Amino acid sequence: VQLQASGGGLVQAGESLSLSCKVSGSTRSINVIRWYRRAPGKQRELVAGVTSGGSTTYTDAVKGRFTISRDNAKNMVYLQMNSLKPEDTAVYYCNAYDRWSKEYWGQGTQVTVSS
Repeated sequence: VQLQASGGGLVQAGESLSLSCKVSGSTRSINVIRWYRRAPGKQRELVAGVTSGGSTTYTDAVKGRFTISRDNAKNMVYLQMNSLKPEDTAVYYCNAYDRWSKEYWGQGTQVTVSS
């Protein structure tokens, strides 16, 4: 399984960005796909997750602003980020677990929100 994240960039506070994660390889084995982020000087943080059945979870800091979605037909996972804040600045990573609990990581994509 390979994960490729894209869509990061530089935006101003209050603006939106959409991240994409392309999943390739043994995609049918994937159960959960999550977005994590790591801000400078901080530990990695779980942002949102989506199961193969479409159930979603979010960290409190992004609830109501971020939306994770999954297109199984296209093997894509998206993270729509609205009302961005400077504290959302981080490198965002997509992550997946397969049915055997093996973990996969994609490369990060930088999101920078200016005030």
